[in-house]
Amino acid sequence: MTRTAVVTGAASGLGAATCVRLRRDGVRCIGLDLDPSADEVVDVTDAAAVAEVAARIGPVDVLVTSAGIVGPNRPLLSTTTQEWQRTIDVNVHGTLHPIRAFVPGMVERGWGRVVTLASMAGKDGNPRLAAYSATKAAVIALTKSLGKELATSGVLVNAVAPAVFATPMNAATEPEVLARITSLIPMGRVGRPEEAAELIAWLCSDAVSFSTGAVFDLSGGRATY
Repeated sequence: MTRTAVVTGAASGLGAATCVRLRRDGVRCIGLDLDPSADEVVDVTDAAAVAEVAARIGPVDVLVTSAGIVGPNRPLLSTTTQEWQRTIDVNVHGTLHPIRAFVPGMVERGWGRVVTLASMAGKDGNPRLAAYSATKAAVIALTKSLGKELATSGVLVNAVAPAVFATPMNAATEPEVLARITSLIPMGRVGRPEEAAELIAWLCSDAVSFSTGAVFDLSGGRATY
């Protein structure tokens, strides 16, 4: 049986690497992104647009929510309400809307895998990245809650919390901020997208059967709890 996966933020970075990896496993992967190169061009902050895409795609077995933005790279007290709202819209609502659109069908069919992309910033809080850190903490809490709610449904919901990875999103981070958070990694390097894709693919598979509502750190040793 060929399974179908939807990956948001699929045009670049971890989302693109995840699509490549899932397709190697024979999964039919549909990438969602604002970029015109995506299989489905959609704004994940728009609940109605996501619902329309979901209705057109049909049954989905796997959902990976990789769409995200860094948000303001400044001290918290220098950020604006508009910047916070945009970061919340993309990182939190952009996770919530696809879950609401695709997961009910998984529950009805009794099998599904959901992987949300959080961040080490959501556990530690990175200075000058307060909005990003707060939204990724929200993704972690959302994942834990939904995992518990669906624990006996056959749908498993887990999060991956990467440290710094070599992605276009991090290329936009201020050099001094990037240098600081990279210095926290004991392995002394940033992660590669294909390394994240391996963990995500495993979490999307039948090999995972007794984990839900969990956060899997991918931090090169940075994680301490």
